[in-house]
Amino acid sequence: MSAPGPDDRPPYDLVAVGRCGVDIYPLDHGVPLEDVTRFEKFLGGSATNVAVAAARHGRRSAIITRTGRDPFGRYIGRELRRLGVDDRFVSAVDGPPTPVTFCEVFPPDDFPLYFYRYPTAPDLMIEADELPLDAIKAARVFWATGTGLSREPSRSAHHTAWQARGRRAHTVLDLDYRPMFWPDAAEARTAIRAAIEHVTVAVGNREECEIAVGETDPHRAAGALLDLGVELAVVKRGPDGVLAATADERVEVPPFPVPVVNGLGAGDAFGGALVHGLLGGWELARVLRFANVAGAIVAGRLECSTAMPTEDEVEAALAGRP
Repeated sequence: MSAPGPDDRPPYDLVAVGRCGVDIYPLDHGVPLEDVTRFEKFLGGSATNVAVAAARHGRRSAIITRTGRDPFGRYIGRELRRLGVDDRFVSAVDGPPTPVTFCEVFPPDDFPLYFYRYPTAPDLMIEADELPLDAIKAARVFWATGTGLSREPSRSAHHTAWQARGRRAHTVLDLDYRPMFWPDAAEARTAIRAAIEHVTVAVGNREECEIAVGETDPHRAAGALLDLGVELAVVKRGPDGVLAATADERVEVPPFPVPVVNGLGAGDAFGGALVHGLLGGWELARVLRFANVAGAIVAGRLECSTAMPTEDEVEAALAGRP
């Protein structure tokens, strides 16, 4: 997984670490999975989708992850390159296959997920001594997720990365709590609280904030995250919009209405757009409006990675253009 030789290019805008896999999503909507007859496959995984989303906005992105040594693993590498994400830090492992994820699509608000990541997943087998620490330290944004803390050796690898980077600007933790990946909520709470001590930006929805800081009220959750030392706390409120807080300001933006097709990729689109806005030095309100619309656009599409909008698409939506 180490970088293959010297690289004289500028630092990455984004280095993300975490989940990757293949999304196998139904083309038949409004029916249970057992009745679906048509599917399509897409590149997936939360950290991977964020890297793709940032690349769609013109950001130089890379992903640190692992796949199985199988056809789906080869597909992931090919899709990453096609979508503009550097795959040099992606490696194959012997043993567990590349994960696949199925979902059911019941618009507007019911999208059950079925993860096939047992007994473990390759992206949880990231080893600390194989990390590209120079790229992590130099990256303008380093993005990690709560899922990456759910099992060793990935958990230790994350802490090695944070220790190498230091608590520098734009070190992001997507709280990303999915209970099926953890033995219990108490272990998740302990691991995520320990991770927050190393980051400057925390992003999560109400349920994820409850795991991290014991609060579901967006303002109290944001305050608790700031008390733990983050510089920017973002609380996604779904149909109620989004709240962001720093030591000096709090900004709320309302939801952006779209006909929902599949809400599963909206948060990752939000993340990639957040990266773009932060690196652009935008004021916080503009960052939130832009990211909120990017997420809404993807909620109006079936897939995640290949649904990520460009900056022009988001700006057109903000301006009310088709």
